[in-house]
Amino acid sequence: MFDDLDYTQPYASARSPVMGRNMVAASQPLAAQAGLEMLRRGGSAADAAIAAAMVLTVVEPTGCGIGSDAFAIIWDGERLQGLNASGRAPEQWTPEHFSGQDAMPQRGWNAVTVPGAVSAWVALSERYGKLPFETLAEPAIRYARDGYQVTPIIAQQWRQGAALLKDQPGFADCFLFDGQPPRAGQHIQLPDHARTLTAIAQSKGQAFYKGALADAMAADAARHGAVLSLADLAAHTVDWVETLSVPFAGAQVHELPPNGQGIATLSALGILEAVGIGEHSVDSPETLHTVLEAMKLGLADLRHHITDQDHMRVLAQHLLDPAYLAERAGLIEETAGDPGHGSPKPGGTVYLCAADADGMMVSFIQSNYMGFGSGVVVPGTGISLQNRGAGFSLDPEHVNVVAPRKRPFHTIIPGFVTHMDGSPLMAFGLMGGPMQAQGHLQLMLRILRYKQNPQAAANAPRWRLEGGKTVSVEPQFDPETVAALQALGHDIKVQELSGMFAFGGAQIIQRTADGYVGGTDPRKDGLVAAF
Repeated sequence: MFDDLDYTQPYASARSPVMGRNMVAASQPLAAQAGLEMLRRGGSAADAAIAAAMVLTVVEPTGCGIGSDAFAIIWDGERLQGLNASGRAPEQWTPEHFSGQDAMPQRGWNAVTVPGAVSAWVALSERYGKLPFETLAEPAIRYARDGYQVTPIIAQQWRQGAALLKDQPGFADCFLFDGQPPRAGQHIQLPDHARTLTAIAQSKGQAFYKGALADAMAADAARHGAVLSLADLAAHTVDWVETLSVPFAGAQVHELPPNGQGIATLSALGILEAVGIGEHSVDSPETLHTVLEAMKLGLADLRHHITDQDHMRVLAQHLLDPAYLAERAGLIEETAGDPGHGSPKPGGTVYLCAADADGMMVSFIQSNYMGFGSGVVVPGTGISLQNRGAGFSLDPEHVNVVAPRKRPFHTIIPGFVTHMDGSPLMAFGLMGGPMQAQGHLQLMLRILRYKQNPQAAANAPRWRLEGGKTVSVEPQFDPETVAALQALGHDIKVQELSGMFAFGGAQIIQRTADGYVGGTDPRKDGLVAAF
């Protein structure tokens, strides 16, 4: 039923959907091509995803780094499996450790939790890879050692990040060239990245968590008065998890369980299913109003209830109970609202996807969080570290309060869709901080309910909830639709694309009876590569 896609392109973009039997979609062309290289060499979709992810730490360091966190959802040909490779807080991160502060630090060493991306690469390779791990690192090492040209979009983000972070430990030595961020088109080399990626490849990640690279990270933390230790790094583990899902428009939409925000997408989709969304056109004020209100309800529950799954006070499944979502759906009124959370019964990012001719599909996301993350780069290593500690709360009553070896709330989420019989349909994602759950909802509405093809869904103008009744929309929004939403009480702000997150960047690979069809976001440098 999902092969009857509408292949018209109703929104302004020069991009068309891409078809193929093997496919990689990534936010930077060199990364997508690296993934495709692995597929041509006989690798699996997991091999392709790992190679692309490694390259992105070199060619898009504004959004991710060797010190990122990562998550994935994989269809292995028989079943769906989730991977949570996000890191945990250092053992000494008690609330008292941050006493006297009003909020968690956003930059510097005191925002750094244990980085997990390297462990994601290793875990995926060990379970699903066909090629040697060292082979997967070859493109990333080559671009770091021999250099590449910086794209205009990345150059702009690099310039913005450098203005904020140039004084953070190690940043200038690694990411400034003659004291300046690279200009668009400039050929740069990152030799420290090359050496570190080589060490990671040769040791299958052991150097990063228990070897020389771990020593360098712990020593630099101590040098700057931080408490991330060798023991914290050595204790890191990944978790293979089952996905959470809800039925929507004849398919099953999957997200990873907390500590991520994917549950907000599922909540909103469940609410929309309960109200029977689809009577009006996808871009109509009637549809948009209902979708905005459903997303508000999902985000309200997210803010109140979600943290590390081991520390949740309610079961994630209870937040997705059909009776509870129907109850939440009943709160949607004809005018804009500002809802709070419900009470169920007790109980800077890069995204890529890959699919191969054998049927494996991978949805993968890694991030340093805010652009360039903490801003900290471990000297001589190229390891730029995420700032995921900023995701914790210092409110002692909040479920997401900081605690030793606890995972913080995460914004990054990979998405997946299966048919109702459990067979795979789509790997998808949308990078962009707090935009992600909202972007997932918009993509699923367009593709599943309204049968738009992946490229059209990526091209479509987006909205973003800002809090209360305020909604930012892209300039492409129909002015009459904006006026109609304002008449319903929505505070609409037309916003030009700007900043690190803006309205997100999507990558989508959808399975059809004859192969795959892919789309990539025109807001990014992305490429769908296929053969």
